[in-house]
Amino acid sequence: MVLPDNDYIVPPRSRGKGRQRTQPAPSASRRFFGATGRFVFEVAKVVLVALLIIGPIRFFVIQPFEVNGDSMHPSFLNDDYLIVDEISFRFREPTRGEVVIFRFPRDRSQFFIKRIIGLPGETVNIKDDRIQVSDGETLTLDESGYLMTSASNTLGSNQEVVLREDEYYVLGDNRDASSDSRSWGPIKRSDIIGRAWFRAYPFDRAETIQTPIY
Repeated sequence: MVLPDNDYIVPPRSRGKGRQRTQPAPSASRRFFGATGRFVFEVAKVVLVALLIIGPIRFFVIQPFEVNGDSMHPSFLNDDYLIVDEISFRFREPTRGEVVIFRFPRDRSQFFIKRIIGLPGETVNIKDDRIQVSDGETLTLDESGYLMTSASNTLGSNQEVVLREDEYYVLGDNRDASSDSRSWGPIKRSDIIGRAWFRAYPFDRAETIQTPIY
């Protein structure tokens, strides 16, 4: 039944002697604790929803890491705070020049940060402080865009490494201060956690991390 626009509804009168029954007004303390309880409940809901949303992002999409050491100087300095992209490599393979975070092959509880130099199936040849990679064709890497210009920043002894189909050859940018594939060999694809995507701190050096083109 549709009521005309000017109709309204009033509560029915109580039965008995034409008087309505009344309820005592809640005390101030009951009103306070009732309001506080509702507030706490709403806050708890917001926190729970935030955890449900942020949790998977934190563990499966992006993750913060702090640089500890000088092996990537001058590209990354000690105490730099990085945001690591953990999702991209679920859809594509790592590429040459990308800075990656991975589990150290000799102690998987430790995380290292290095730059990818050699790709699966390639031969990496280090000779006379130059790096050449070959997979049918030979490419001499021009690393002047991110290496320190210093006579002491050398590659050390010559070596040649043939990478398997699931291996990557990685080096630190600060060659004289870096423990990397020259000393403990290539890393496996399964050890790579993600790529350095954004430097969040220090604020005056905040930037998106670019991948060089060789």
